[in-house]
Amino acid sequence: MSVIIGLTGGIGSGKSTIAKAFANLGVPVFDADAAAKNIMNTSAVIKEKLLATFGPAIYSKGDNGLDQLNRALLSEIVFSDNYQLALLNSIVHPITIQAALDWATSQTAPYVIKEAALFFESGSVAGVHKMIGVTAPKALRIHRVMKRDHCTKEDVEKRMTHQIDEALKMKLCDWVIVNDDQHLVLPQVIALHEQIMAAL
Repeated sequence: MSVIIGLTGGIGSGKSTIAKAFANLGVPVFDADAAAKNIMNTSAVIKEKLLATFGPAIYSKGDNGLDQLNRALLSEIVFSDNYQLALLNSIVHPITIQAALDWATSQTAPYVIKEAALFFESGSVAGVHKMIGVTAPKALRIHRVMKRDHCTKEDVEKRMTHQIDEALKMKLCDWVIVNDDQHLVLPQVIALHEQIMAAL
């Protein structure tokens, strides 16, 4: 199995940008958040649990006639109630963590990147050999998410309260990439890639 390097950061920090940079260097990348969304739409077991927990309105017919997760409603429910968020995480995180491990065992690259927002919050740091943190100023992160998700500042700040403090998160990481629109990220990624490869 390839060495698993975690990639994390607060909402709006630009994890996906950094993940793409690693992918462009030939490093396989597992997007845990995208995998979780896919699992919630495709796994009959997860769908049944979500329906039982959050009610029938949590799914609606998509353009293809298949049931699709109503992400807006689910977000509204879980980001306003810590108990509901904990329920969602207890349903989705274990199967997503296992999916990442299964994926990693099939890879042949020296190391792989597992990108996830909630490594430390969800306990999915187990099995990860090292951790890369991506950081950016809070105001910039809020601006990015408002633009990306077409939401209000209050919506973003509410979601931020469910993630551990950014400074603490970075202290828990082995390396930190600064993605503040002032520092070039590609040289940071290349230098880190070379350092990781040299250590393997």
